[in-house]
Amino acid sequence: MSTLEIVPRPSITIVGGGPGGYEAALVASKFGSDVTIIERNGIGGSAVLTDVVPSKTLIASADSRRRVLRAPTLGLEFDAASVRSNIERIDRRLLRLATEQSEDIRHALQANGVRIVIGEAKLVDRNVVEATTMDGNVEQITSDAVLIATGATPRELDTAKPDGERIFNWKQLYSMEELPEHLVVVGSGVTGAEFASAYQLLGSNVTLVSSRETLLPGEDPDAAKVLEESFSEAGVNVISRTRAQSVSRIKDGVRVELSGGGYVEGSHCLLAVGGIPNTDGIGLEEVGVDITASGHIKIDAVSRTSMPGIYAAGDCTGRLALASVAAMQGRIAVNHLLGDVVKPFSSNRVASNIFTSPEIATVGVTDAMVASGDYQVDEFMIPMATNPRAKMMNVDEGFVKIFARRGSGHVVGGVVVAPQASDLIYALSLAVTHKLHVDDLADTFTIYPSLTGTIAEVARQMHRREEF
Repeated sequence: MSTLEIVPRPSITIVGGGPGGYEAALVASKFGSDVTIIERNGIGGSAVLTDVVPSKTLIASADSRRRVLRAPTLGLEFDAASVRSNIERIDRRLLRLATEQSEDIRHALQANGVRIVIGEAKLVDRNVVEATTMDGNVEQITSDAVLIATGATPRELDTAKPDGERIFNWKQLYSMEELPEHLVVVGSGVTGAEFASAYQLLGSNVTLVSSRETLLPGEDPDAAKVLEESFSEAGVNVISRTRAQSVSRIKDGVRVELSGGGYVEGSHCLLAVGGIPNTDGIGLEEVGVDITASGHIKIDAVSRTSMPGIYAAGDCTGRLALASVAAMQGRIAVNHLLGDVVKPFSSNRVASNIFTSPEIATVGVTDAMVASGDYQVDEFMIPMATNPRAKMMNVDEGFVKIFARRGSGHVVGGVVVAPQASDLIYALSLAVTHKLHVDDLADTFTIYPSLTGTIAEVARQMHRREEF
């Protein structure tokens, strides 16, 4: 009589406790791996503590104020002047929620047997990480594999240094004593657009300085146009095709010098000019991990670096800077390490959302890909204002757009601009990931009335009758 030998699972050390790190840890521990996470700030990383959770909580407060101010069109009467934004209370709430979310993740990790080390990490060999704790203790941790998920830090300009009082990066916004009277936002990408939208809805005057001709360069042009119109209606001052040369403090405010010789003054300034990877000084090059000129870690479609046994995930890799992408990369890395079935990462399946008002959600093939000739598609778009549920909610902007492969009718991409687009896009994300036909969406029951009804209606309009 023979007994089966239990083969131990590979052990893994994870550097970074953000979405790429903690999601990987939960998967690895679930399947029996010995897992250690080294995180220098707090579990959840920047995404939970200083970026995604705080910013989206701020945006939720702003959107609530927007809905209240629009309530009179629904027959509700109140004194609009009393709807004020208490930024101290808003900030206290969002920081509390960030801390609570961090604690929830920590408890989940510990419940699954993951060891957590709070400290600095440095690779000393391809399977050895040196951890230096906050009290100065040094420990060398050896494991079968290492995952680097160190994230990114806000980019700073030599002529515009954040001080946390009047000039901010996107990590520093949550200690204000009063709502900015006039916030100057430098940068028209996703981060800049989100904060410009949020603070305008909270009651600030907002000026957005954009080096590009349009908002959200690279995003769906129809969606960007809706947001531009929304900003114009709300009174956001957009200065396009202009760069911020410098930002300096003046009495009770800031002065932003612009290319071309002009300037704009405000009470506060937010710099939203991208991020730089947290890869310096952690031993990557010393152990043979290839990095790009920008400092990002080179990886393949299953998150492997150039060094066997070392994986990487998240913003430090230079792929799409999304928490969901980081988490997916981390899960892919662990599944590959454990020998599980792995679907390589594909940017053509990524769903993303911009938390402006209205929200802008996209998945799969984009308008730019179609314009380049890479994809031959049929597309159809229906304004959200025709949706009965939208009318009930006083929603008069936005749309649903679907891209289907020409000839086959399979859904390859989509755009939703609407309240809660971040939730509505899931139906299109399922369709893209699993190669559903437009008829699959058209033939699926939706609730009447509901915003999802427009997704089904677009799909029905794309049906092609078979001729016999």
